[in-house]
Amino acid sequence: MIPHLGETPFTVAAAQACVLPGDIAANVRQHLRFIEAAAQAGVQLLVFPELSLLGYELPLLARHALAPDSPLLTPLLEAASRHHMVLVVGAAVTHEDTAQGATAASSDALPGIGALAIRPDGAVAVYCKHHLHEGEQLYARAGAAPSCVVDLAGEAVGVAVCADITHPEHATATRRTGAALYACSVLLSESGYAADTAMLHGYARDHGMAVLMANHGAPTGGYQSAGRSAVWAPGSALVTAAPGPGGWLVVAQRSANGWTGAALPVPECAP
Repeated sequence: MIPHLGETPFTVAAAQACVLPGDIAANVRQHLRFIEAAAQAGVQLLVFPELSLLGYELPLLARHALAPDSPLLTPLLEAASRHHMVLVVGAAVTHEDTAQGATAASSDALPGIGALAIRPDGAVAVYCKHHLHEGEQLYARAGAAPSCVVDLAGEAVGVAVCADITHPEHATATRRTGAALYACSVLLSESGYAADTAMLHGYARDHGMAVLMANHGAPTGGYQSAGRSAVWAPGSALVTAAPGPGGWLVVAQRSANGWTGAALPVPECAP
């Protein structure tokens, strides 16, 4: 049976942040601004772009890799608890801690390109990007777990990081675990945006999953992000999208009457 989201109110958002290269403390402060804006909109799940705490700065991954208990994450854990919100943030990580179990990395191992799912109760699940983009293997290791699903108020949410979305088997595996929402942290440039979002549109259509895509709002790692973060409803209808790059909070809400959404500017996060 194809999973579907129920009819209870459910509000999710993509944080289209403009990330500063290598400055985790400053990026945490920016994350907090998005979290405050999301709290005002009643958001229950807030998803940031790939490597949102560091930027897509591959040579910096090893130097700035975080453990899930890093003190640098404390303000985000406190905000998640204060607002009863699940956060998905991007960082280089020192090891995996998924629902399938933890695998510690040796001291000389490469870090993973991680998505940290921070829950209001303080738990942090870490998913490492399973499908690396060409060239990333010089700086990062692929995650062992083929998919990751976290619970959000009794609903299953699958997590993907950028190149994962270009492998249809990743979305299929995520759906098979029971996920009804595919939450994707990405860096999409203008040249790849049409093809990659066509795949996301197809996953919403073929798997009956809602799909959320959080893209960067400004250039990072030498790439010009297209922005235009978006949410598609199960069946593939576009709910809402940011109009372009820049700081945007892309909010989508499901109710008994279906999905509605809006893109809200976050001007202090402009590039």
